[in-house]
Amino acid sequence: MEVVFSGDTTRLSYWLTWDFLLCLSSVFTSTITASILIWKYEGSDNTERASSLYDGESWMPCLKGLSPFWLMGFRMIAFCLILAASIADVATHGTNLFYYYTQWTLILTTIYFLFGSVLSASGCFRKDKNNMYNGHRKDIIDTEQGIGIYMPLNHEVNLQEECYFSQTAAIWGYIFQIVFQITAGAVMLTDGVYWLVIFPFISISDYEMSFLTVVVHSLNLVLVLGDTAMNSLHLPWFRISYFILFTVLYVIFEWIVHAFVETWWPYPFLDVSAPYAPMWYWMVAVLHLPCYALFALFVKTKYTVLSRWFPESYQCLR
Repeated sequence: MEVVFSGDTTRLSYWLTWDFLLCLSSVFTSTITASILIWKYEGSDNTERASSLYDGESWMPCLKGLSPFWLMGFRMIAFCLILAASIADVATHGTNLFYYYTQWTLILTTIYFLFGSVLSASGCFRKDKNNMYNGHRKDIIDTEQGIGIYMPLNHEVNLQEECYFSQTAAIWGYIFQIVFQITAGAVMLTDGVYWLVIFPFISISDYEMSFLTVVVHSLNLVLVLGDTAMNSLHLPWFRISYFILFTVLYVIFEWIVHAFVETWWPYPFLDVSAPYAPMWYWMVAVLHLPCYALFALFVKTKYTVLSRWFPESYQCLR
């Protein structure tokens, strides 16, 4: 696969072609399909959305014997590793890397682990606070020896505050689930396309296959799979819509940049003037299905195995 300049992409004649219209149709169809799925399953009157608001799913491990502090520690370490790899990659190859879908995925993965670390820390803090309160309540009950009024006067206020923070945490946990589901599909698409489509056909004479190149096209998937093995998050099918919209956003970004700046395409198959460009666009659109399906299969297999091998320790909030 060779990097080539397609000429002046800022010319109107470059975009007013049947090839671009066919490429546009693939992006438009994907956007409409994703929007319909979101409208159908994420509407305010839909029970699917309400059933997704589980605070504990964002920070509790899928096994009772596994402390949430382990998941928090893993996410913090993963965040540091991904951030270090991203910084090293940009420092080595320059800011032009932000034209690549790989860098977008790295940024998304970094946000996921940072978000997850914050929610895990918050969840562990609230869990310890509840444990301390339950222990204090037990001491009061033992001291009063059966007297009916044993709770402090501000207990109702504490309950209201706890309820408020639980609802707020559930909303952030709901957003975190969406970030997870976008990240899951994006890392599969990024690493899969690179190793199975791009890498075997690389013919760039000055292409550098370094350790850092391998890391940025592998580490994200390894860390996300490691987090998935421990967390309690799910991967419903309709959430592929957010993954699709993430890719659509990237494609539109590339089109806007090339409409105003005459520059090279980060991926030759994005060049709408290239031979068979519409076919490549439709092929990438279809690739979202197996990428998301493979990750969903991993999640489904994990829950099936854990429920059979660790029936006493396995916990599922749904």
